[in-house]
Amino acid sequence: MTDSSDTIRGIKDLPSTHLLGTGTPMCAGCGALEALHVIYDILGSKTVFVNAAGCMTLLSVYPFTPFRGSWLYTAMASAPAGAQGIRDALDILLQQKRITQEEDLEVVVLTGDGAAYGMGLSATSGSMERMLDYIYICYDNEGYGNTGQQYSAATPHAARTSTSHGVSGFAGYKKNLFDIWVAHKPAYVATVIGADPLDLAKKIEKARSMEGPRMIIALSPCPTGWDYDPRETVNIGRLAVKTGVWPLKEYADGEVVHTKIPRQRAPVEEYLKLQGRFAHLFEPERNEVLLAEIQARVDAYWEKVEVAEK
Repeated sequence: MTDSSDTIRGIKDLPSTHLLGTGTPMCAGCGALEALHVIYDILGSKTVFVNAAGCMTLLSVYPFTPFRGSWLYTAMASAPAGAQGIRDALDILLQQKRITQEEDLEVVVLTGDGAAYGMGLSATSGSMERMLDYIYICYDNEGYGNTGQQYSAATPHAARTSTSHGVSGFAGYKKNLFDIWVAHKPAYVATVIGADPLDLAKKIEKARSMEGPRMIIALSPCPTGWDYDPRETVNIGRLAVKTGVWPLKEYADGEVVHTKIPRQRAPVEEYLKLQGRFAHLFEPERNEVLLAEIQARVDAYWEKVEVAEK
């Protein structure tokens, strides 16, 4: 297993085109690509990425694929089914001794939140019930980013999207995908963010060392969908953790553990005010009711964590 600190030092020295090919037409400051660079550097080329329709599909420029290993494109809801077929085929080849263990590949699903939280949830549920041996990575930019940032089941309360223009933004609440996945009792579930590459690297290395369904949710700040300067991606990612909006945690062996607890949390509005999708909460006048509600929900979450620790 690669040492995490060595991995991070190596990543810092790599040119931006080393991991995912050249000329990738991605948005500047893409938080999903920020996380994927680290993930792919650890998993390496002995992989088959099953990529559901979404933002990361844009990494592929025909006739090239975005990864040094193998890559398969599927419809938005079908990636876990595609992973099942590939894993079954590899297992048959191993059983028939047509490939060796050294030639075996890691099967990795890559989807956005539209697939993970919504369209592909039933297929993902079925794959976990069958204990499919694969890694599932969701890059969560909290909307249908590839088609104009319509709201998804991952959109946070009060965020403005292209389909939620009201004065209070999105009226719904972000679905708790972590708990939904944990309820299936897979081998592993973790939340990560590209702005904390060491925590991310440790969790991907841990997932790689295990067997069965291993599920990763990467919060992925999106400059175009969240409406902020691309230079702020890392800062916004760090604030998501520092304010407690995005808890970094993992599930394994029947237990949920927080890998980073912000003991002195920053006010949530420090995270919100940097994003144009929440500008209506501050201008033309502050919406104290909604700001207080958002803060209260975050506070309530961490109060439960503190009680559980005692």
